[in-house]
Amino acid sequence: MYAVIKTGGKQYKVAAGAKLKVEQIAADVGQEIVIDQVLAIGSGAELKVGTPVVAGATVKATVVAHGKHDKVRIFKMRRRKHYKKSQGHRQTFTELEISSVNA
Repeated sequence: MYAVIKTGGKQYKVAAGAKLKVEQIAADVGQEIVIDQVLAIGSGAELKVGTPVVAGATVKATVVAHGKHDKVRIFKMRRRKHYKKSQGHRQTFTELEISSVNA
């Protein structure tokens, strides 16, 4: 059984036992969280799509770790104008382990 969930403005396809990195969630390491924004649930060829969410469906996940992604370099330059700007950004994430998908 799998589900499509929405968290942090993005959509993820998850199944029980999967690990994924999502946008930062305010939860402690080891804490179990319940995600109730389930957009679709499927098993095999059967798929149930919500409008916009599936009523009564939840996904339980455990927070494994918090961290930062690799640095993204931002470089701006205007040719012949003596303008250069360099910047970096590291996005924070929360790593989740999906424990169960409940329809």
